[in-house]
Amino acid sequence: MALDEALLEILVDPIDKRGLLYFADEALLYNPRLRRSYRIENGIPVMLAQQAAPVADDEHARLIERARSGNAVGTSADGQDGQWGNTVPEVEGTTTPA
Repeated sequence: MALDEALLEILVDPIDKRGLLYFADEALLYNPRLRRSYRIENGIPVMLAQQAAPVADDEHARLIERARSGNAVGTSADGQDGQWGNTVPEVEGTTTPA
């Protein structure tokens, strides 16, 4: 079940108050800056900071690669602060292929 666009427009990370990457097929919201993921249960994002799961380096790389391949959407909150909109962020420790 995909999240409603109106919800995506307001979703931000509860820790840094910035946008997330949304992977609909994995029912996952991901903050690549903090390397924390939030699961989506029964169509409801679990956005509690205490429930955020830390993401290991290999999983981070996988998610960033999937996002660069067009398999994620940045929440619209990102477009408001100009960070990445619907593109993948430049995150410390990652590089864009030449």
